[in-house]
Amino acid sequence: MSLRFLSDQCVPAEISSHLRRAGHQVTLLREVLPIRALDPAVIAKARELGAILLSLNGDFSDIVAYPPADHLGIVAVQLNNHPEIIPQLMERLTAYLAAHPEQSFYRGRLFIIEVHRLRIRG
Repeated sequence: MSLRFLSDQCVPAEISSHLRRAGHQVTLLREVLPIRALDPAVIAKARELGAILLSLNGDFSDIVAYPPADHLGIVAVQLNNHPEIIPQLMERLTAYLAAHPEQSFYRGRLFIIEVHRLRIRG
């Protein structure tokens, strides 16, 4: 089953491409909003599209500012200025997505993906 994502402007093209190759539907922020759109507009657009927000923006990992229960799912990718780890991150993420293919599973949850672990809040 294909999941729907809204890829924030900070997400490298390699990540969006990898998700598309895995069969997921990925809308790029620049396709639906100005790339300098403020965070509240970005999360609102994800909700409007019925999509999980995919971002490197640490602000979306703040559960006080963006309570997971209020959203359709947020995947916070932790690159820490090391793009060379993208293949390992994507291997971990796509395996998880394949094991949980229902869009509703992600509703109300924040997923923080790192090279060696996936943390879930919410």
